[in-house]
Amino acid sequence: MSGTSEKPESAAPQPPVGPTAERVATDLSAVVGRLLRRLRSSSADSLLTPSQRSVLARLEDGGPTTTAALARAELVRPQSMRLTLGALESQGFVTRAPHPADGRKSVVSATQEGSTVLAGVRAAKRGWLADAIAGELDGAERRTLAEAVELIGRLVDK
Repeated sequence: MSGTSEKPESAAPQPPVGPTAERVATDLSAVVGRLLRRLRSSSADSLLTPSQRSVLARLEDGGPTTTAALARAELVRPQSMRLTLGALESQGFVTRAPHPADGRKSVVSATQEGSTVLAGVRAAKRGWLADAIAGELDGAERRTLAEAVELIGRLVDK
């Protein structure tokens, strides 16, 4: 027998290949929160509060609906939604019409002026973000960001 004995190497724990899912979730949540705040501030001169922007966007994207349905979708009480809609209506950004099937209800729609204001808010946000990307990221970083956008989209759509 030789003086060297071969022992099987013990299976040492392997270090993680990358950050844990929990770490990525924490970091992503924090960065997305900061991004949303920055996007909101990019259109701060808008005539809309954040809740008014959200309601107007919901009407623009989802079409006319009732106050109760908007309140449910925005997770607020109907009384709060009536106040938000009242402010939007006084600015001429939404209009109400009788509900076609239930005369006790009304249907709220975005007006052309409301759609125009919302388009301006959205353009300001996109403009700030496009300028930031163009000014801060090189081509390889933009490709990486585009890949990350696809991955985040996949998570959101799950």
